Amino acid sequence: MSRRTLLRSALTLALGAAFTLPAAAQDKPIRIGVTAGPHAQIMEQVSKVAEKDGLKIQIVEFSDFVQPNAALAAGDLDANSYQHKPYLDQQVKDRGYRITPVSFTVNFPIGIYSKKVKGLDELKEGARFGIPNDPTNGGRVLLMLQDKGLIKLRPDAGLKATPLDVTGNPKKLRFVELDAAQLARSLDDLDAAAINTNFALSAGLQPGKDSIAQESAKSPYVNIVAVREQDKDKPWVAKLVSAYHSDAVRQFVKTEFKGAVLATW
Repeated sequence: MSRRTLLRSALTLALGAAFTLPAAAQDKPIRIGVTAGPHAQIMEQVSKVAEKDGLKIQIVEFSDFVQPNAALAAGDLDANSYQHKPYLDQQVKDRGYRITPVSFTVNFPIGIYSKKVKGLDELKEGARFGIPNDPTNGGRVLLMLQDKGLIKLRPDAGLKATPLDVTGNPKKLRFVELDAAQLARSLDDLDAAAINTNFALSAGLQPGKDSIAQESAKSPYVNIVAVREQDKDKPWVAKLVSAYHSDAVRQFVKTEFKGAVLATW
């Protein structure tokens, strides 16, 4: 065999190996953290769409809001999909995470639930009212209560208002701050509670039917897909976003959740 033929054969083998490397790399699934309930259900549909584009997804479920960001920052996940941007902004500020949003996903209008009253006007003076104990979701609920006329907040309280920012409280509501995942299970001990939609659905509550009040659809609390800053421009991220923003996933959200969860793309 001539030297030219040997060189040509070597180049052919090298090029063949180069073109097969990306396919081999995609055999390792992308690990995405979600909270149980709607986020997990939606990601199952995203996974089906993404696989058609050669992207395999492994879904990792969590039962709270704190661990998915900690796991992503530690490299145990490649992405997560469970939180809104104000919550991520607070986590980045408090914990120094180098995590960034790469797309908007769905919106969960938060609801107020009660086993004791059928409307906010029925709440008695001194009623025990459950709110999430994390700054962003707690502030979100207080802003909602202000919008409903139950309380007044300091003008500069912003999105991270706390009970200390309440300047007007005609019903003298007593705010009970609990982990967001615990509020649905604590309804028996409270007069009312504001519960994130994903946790409400997981507890068998239907926002459109069971809530006594709901947040306005116009809110800054749209959920996001987040990744580590160093990964944001990687090809798999674009494939993940494309799969999430597909017509198939939009239709699933519309059909499955009947307005309790809203697609934002």
